[in-house]
Amino acid sequence: MKVAVWDTYVTRKDGKIMHFDILVDENTVDKDRIFEYGKIYLESVSQEGQSLTAKECRFCHIDKAPIEIENQIKENGFSIIEMENCN
Repeated sequence: MKVAVWDTYVTRKDGKIMHFDILVDENTVDKDRIFEYGKIYLESVSQEGQSLTAKECRFCHIDKAPIEIENQIKENGFSIIEMENCN
């Protein structure tokens, strides 16, 4: 499966910038839906309510997904790769 990678930077409640990627099927193009996936993730790490719009989240590239990412996308519609300050 090829996935679209959305590079995302969100200001945490403590002021630090968290960096993560939202991965979706390459055919998922509805930005509002992708932002909603990011908000689901933010809620899961106690950062609900933080701004996540086109300012914080931008399409980066298309890539081939490893099987575990592919399975997450098939099950949830998206996958997250945590990069910086996500914990």
